[in-house]
Amino acid sequence: MDLEAEYNNRARVPEHPAHLAAWQRDAAAWRAACARAELDLPYGAGARERLDLFWPDGASATTPVAMFIHGGYWQGLGREWVSHCARGLNGQGVAVAVPSYDLCPAVGIGDIVAQMRAAARMLRARLGRKLLAAGHSAGGHLAAMLLALEPEAVRAGLAISGVFELEPLRHTSIGTALRLDAAMARTLSPRFLPRPAGALHCIVGGAESDEYLRQSRDMAAAWGGGFEVVPGADHFTVLAPLADPASGMVALAKSLASA
Repeated sequence: MDLEAEYNNRARVPEHPAHLAAWQRDAAAWRAACARAELDLPYGAGARERLDLFWPDGASATTPVAMFIHGGYWQGLGREWVSHCARGLNGQGVAVAVPSYDLCPAVGIGDIVAQMRAAARMLRARLGRKLLAAGHSAGGHLAAMLLALEPEAVRAGLAISGVFELEPLRHTSIGTALRLDAAMARTLSPRFLPRPAGALHCIVGGAESDEYLRQSRDMAAAWGGGFEVVPGADHFTVLAPLADPASGMVALAKSLASA
């Protein structure tokens, strides 16, 4: 198997620069348009240990909460690229926190997991309720890790185009900055952690690689979770429904956040 071809999503989607530019544009627009947004809230001491919290109209003490974690193979992007992923849930009465985290190779994936755990605990303490952990790509991995490791803060997980077994990445160009040995790759793979109490739903694009499809399917099976393929969607376009309050993906996320 050509693992580089299976996991190098930017190479698989040559038009990815246009998708990323659209994300930046739409994210900036939602940060400006959201009537109640709390920006740059600290969850730790570091410069990137910050999150933005987008509230829906009419929010109350019982408003469901989701945390959406960006992708970038743990080595790129930030919360300012994906603010628009809060728009659909905001339109359905769900608050959405969008954190940044430090990036590899300056830190390891284990450090990033610890940061996301801190963000989840901060939200739990601040808002007084459990949250849906959701994320895309590397963020899907982190969402699954939160579901497994933070049961007091996280009620459910939604992983979109996630990577749940890290060993294959060690043999690709993507793995260079991750600096994983075999033992670390196993420890940091949610696929091999005990099944948590909360529900996990895995979504992947139908135009993604066989390995991405397999990883989501196997992760869902391991934890008794849901599995869904978005027909025709690639690794970037699979996120589009999150910005649409009327989409089925948003309806699913709302149900997980409200369970």
